Amino acid sequence: MNTSETTEKINVIITPEELTAHWKGHRGLTRKLIEVFPEKEFFEFSIGGMRPAAQLIQEMMDVSNGGVREMVGGEAGEIAGHPVKATTIAEALAIWDENTTELFENLAKIPVTKFHDRILSFGQYEGTIWGNIFYFLDNEIHHRAQAYFYLRSLGVEPPAFWDR
Repeated sequence: MNTSETTEKINVIITPEELTAHWKGHRGLTRKLIEVFPEKEFFEFSIGGMRPAAQLIQEMMDVSNGGVREMVGGEAGEIAGHPVKATTIAEALAIWDENTTELFENLAKIPVTKFHDRILSFGQYEGTIWGNIFYFLDNEIHHRAQAYFYLRSLGVEPPAFWDR
């Protein structure tokens, strides 16, 4: 890709700052969801063979953080089999906060000129950097929706999905 093509593509995508702000809104909403979850059910409740919310949240962190860490030259970690590291909601929130900080520190290290570069995430998923980042965000939204379903089935009002 020549310089003018790169410049043109950069001018038509959202800026890294806008992407970060958007994703931070989603991370904040997911944090609110964790806060309202009943403790026992966060780790144990399941419907129809879906994983408990704690496992869904752990996957969000491992996939997003591992994928972005890999984009800046670190180790991605595993793409599947995410053992839950927390044993309480308080621990889950602390881990979420640490993970979120690391995620955005690493995201800031990706130059906008690299967003169209092709990569092989987790050693098996080929695509562009921006495409993989969008997948990580889609994964968070998907699993958050599952956790919303759990909360509603437990009679707990989830945070407003638009409150980002």
